[in-house]
Amino acid sequence: MSTQQNELTEQIKQTVRDFALQKIKPHLMEWDEAQKFPIEIFKELGQMGMMGVLIPEEYGGAGLSYFEYKIIIEEIAKVCGSIGLSVAAHNSLCSNHILSFANDAQKKKYLPKLATAENIGAWALTEPNTGSDAGNMKCIAKKDGDNWVVNGTKCWITHGISGETVVLIARTGEARTKNNCTAFIIEKGTPGFTSGKKENKLGMRASETAEIIFDNCIISDAQRIGEVGEGFKQAMAILDGGRISIASLSLGIARGAYEAALQYSKDRRQFDKPISSFQGISFKLADMATEIEAANLLVLQACDLKVHHQKMTKEAAMAKYYASEVAVRTATEAIQIFGGYGYTKDFPVEKFYRDAKLCTIGEGTSEIQKIVIAREILNA
Repeated sequence: MSTQQNELTEQIKQTVRDFALQKIKPHLMEWDEAQKFPIEIFKELGQMGMMGVLIPEEYGGAGLSYFEYKIIIEEIAKVCGSIGLSVAAHNSLCSNHILSFANDAQKKKYLPKLATAENIGAWALTEPNTGSDAGNMKCIAKKDGDNWVVNGTKCWITHGISGETVVLIARTGEARTKNNCTAFIIEKGTPGFTSGKKENKLGMRASETAEIIFDNCIISDAQRIGEVGEGFKQAMAILDGGRISIASLSLGIARGAYEAALQYSKDRRQFDKPISSFQGISFKLADMATEIEAANLLVLQACDLKVHHQKMTKEAAMAKYYASEVAVRTATEAIQIFGGYGYTKDFPVEKFYRDAKLCTIGEGTSEIQKIVIAREILNA
């Protein structure tokens, strides 16, 4: 990164950190306990440009790069993984899909409202019986003149209730055939499109997750993104960038847990000395710090390739896989350092522990990342 880029990144980091500490931290547990999706926070972030990070200025966005995007997600997640997850899903999945593959008329119509969070975005790929097996989707869109009729259910959809702009990937061909999916933009309020069950989750509880249901939902062909049959290829490209999002989210959660544990180890005294002076604790901290630094470098490498428009499927998968596992290990060790206090909701590390686990599952499990990495290195 250039000196100018570094200065911009530092300025953004401080702005986001201040916002997270002032506007998010005081309400953390309230939102978590109530599973409240604090939509007003996202509206404020939208006014700051944080909900249109990657969207060019011509469409009302901030026009920033993946380096700044990484920092934004990371700094929010250091305070609250839930808010970080929702910012990531809005930016890198829904908005980025429209930015990357929609036509100019669609971009002009949808991106300005997404960039300011006037509209919250959702991205719908996963189904009840098809998680990683996306080629066998049951949500089907059938052509009917100049329209499409959509029937089926999508699950685990971030902002499935509050999302006003939804990018849907539906099957338009035969199951298990090539190029059998197509992407569409669907607006909240379209007849036949409803929200279903909201999930009661272990962690990330302030990030809304719900199913969405299509019952003879009729949409115009003008809502189609790209060509018929390109949906799966588009989704895979979007997930490459999405893995940078989850890696950055993981990094933020890991840093939050580590910094809490580091400070506690200096403050907590046993046998008339801080517990950080004991090798059992100091070695844990050393491992945590080393793994976080390694994860950070993997994420930066993926960002660099993305910014320079180079293939980064392997690097993004490595960053997502490693950073998410580091987040879980770091949060686990943080609880161990806190001891009994770490197991209570009075201290922050139990929430980092609960939030971290999703990072190893969402946008491709750790096992799927290994498949992607293995395929890339074997076909190199």
